[in-house]
Amino acid sequence: MPKTLVVIPTYNERENLERLVQQLLDLPEALEVLVVDDSSPDGTGEVADRLAEQDPRVHVLHRPPKGGLGKAILAGIGYALGKPYDYLITMDADFSHDPRYVPDLLDGMDKHDLMVGSRYVPGGGTVNWGWGRKLNSACANLVTRLVLGLSVRDCSAGFKCYRLDVLAKIRLDEVLSTGYAIQEELLYRYSRHAGKLGETPIVFRDREKGKSKMNLGEILETLAVLLRLRWRSLSCPNRLGKSKD
Repeated sequence: MPKTLVVIPTYNERENLERLVQQLLDLPEALEVLVVDDSSPDGTGEVADRLAEQDPRVHVLHRPPKGGLGKAILAGIGYALGKPYDYLITMDADFSHDPRYVPDLLDGMDKHDLMVGSRYVPGGGTVNWGWGRKLNSACANLVTRLVLGLSVRDCSAGFKCYRLDVLAKIRLDEVLSTGYAIQEELLYRYSRHAGKLGETPIVFRDREKGKSKMNLGEILETLAVLLRLRWRSLSCPNRLGKSKD
């Protein structure tokens, strides 16, 4: 059975973390969990340390306060490289990504180099989203597909399964994103080295506890990153890797 590391970036997720980790470890998969905590003032890091002491399948990285989602995910990838993992899964800590979908992601890796937990394929969807948020998400994904030429329907999804040997080909030191734009940028850079990309439907639910970290600054950063990636793909494509598509 392939060995998988689930990377969970956290900032003030004390109310969610223990239950999430336990549900992941209860799955019939060869999983380990890495919590990447940005010095959460609510004690999330201490909860993660306690879980790691109780179960050797749990690991923790402590980072400076609010270092950003992008840097947290890159830190998780850096931790995994060189270790005996086959796959790396990224997911949110707030239960918007239900652990029950993890086996579907892993099943899809038999025929794909990447699997996305997608809101925008048949069977997928969102719960408790207003029309404004739905419109923003749909527009963001449309713009990403047009600018970067991606075929994935849910480019901004944070619930993805990667092959570690493909991630190892990406120049992580050249990644531009520090925040939520990491989802689109990492997908694009990864796709330049990967073969078939797949999606499996999920129902995305708003967090039940805690506060969302998305804001206008994150949206503007994402747009800026997309444009810079597009410019680089035209001016110096070899720096991003050669696409197999």
